[in-house]
Amino acid sequence: QVQLVESGGGLVQAGGSLRLSCAASGRIFSNYAGGWFRRAPGKQREFVATINWSAGSTWYANSVKGRFTISRDNAKNTVYLQMNSLKPEDTAVYYCVVGKSYSTRANDYDYWGQGTQVTVSS
Repeated sequence: QVQLVESGGGLVQAGGSLRLSCAASGRIFSNYAGGWFRRAPGKQREFVATINWSAGSTWYANSVKGRFTISRDNAKNTVYLQMNSLKPEDTAVYYCVVGKSYSTRANDYDYWGQGTQVTVSS
C-alpha cells in the first residue's frame, strides 16, 4: 500500500510560480510512475505530467509543456511539480498519483493523494 501526501498549493498571481510536492510512503518499485492530474471547477479531470520512477523520462500535457517541470527524488520517495508562468486557467485541485504504468490515463494509477488547491489570480 502506498500513501501520498501533497503540499505546496496556494494562491499566486498570473505569471508567478509554485512548487508542489508529493511524499510517498510505502514501497515504490522501480517500474512505477509518478505524476499529477488536475480538476478545474466545472471541468473534467485532466492529465498534467508523469515521470518514470527509475528512468526519469517525462510526459507533459500540451497545455503545460514548457511551463511545468516534473521531477522526483528517489531517496525521498517524492515527486515534484514546478509550475512557472502560471495562468488563471491553471486554477484547479492538483492530485498526485503513483501507479505501475507510465501513462496519461487516470485509470492506470493505483494511488491518489488528497489533492491540493492551486489558485491563479489575473
